[in-house]
Amino acid sequence: MTGPVADWDALRAAARAALAHSYSPYSNFPVGAAALVEDGRVVSGANVENASYGVTLCAECTLVGQLQMTGGGRLVAFACVDAVGNVLMPCGRCRQLLYEFGGPDLLVDSPRGVVPMTEVLPDAFGPHDLTDPARKNPGEAPQ
Repeated sequence: MTGPVADWDALRAAARAALAHSYSPYSNFPVGAAALVEDGRVVSGANVENASYGVTLCAECTLVGQLQMTGGGRLVAFACVDAVGNVLMPCGRCRQLLYEFGGPDLLVDSPRGVVPMTEVLPDAFGPHDLTDPARKNPGEAPQ
């Protein structure tokens, strides 16, 4: 990994600070997330629920929104916590979202320690799949 080295305690603290911005009146389960960007910035997010549950935003979604609103870049380290500071793993949709903005080298804080995105989302679908020449003819199986 190139770029800044993650301070996991600081990332978890930033994720805990993000909890203050959670809007979770339905589940009463606030979630905060924080990530280190390749340029040294730390971006954060919190879950935002909606009465129409399907449009609820996970903390990872608002984190990626902040990433893009503050200049973009690649995520290099990610942490997510609940209201008491327990480390949480991203849901399936958010694993895909994080892969898009961090790639296979993104480091993810997990209950069992820091793991690479390749363990969190093995065999991930990503931008490389859309540019693979074998996929140019969608109706034809690759040789």
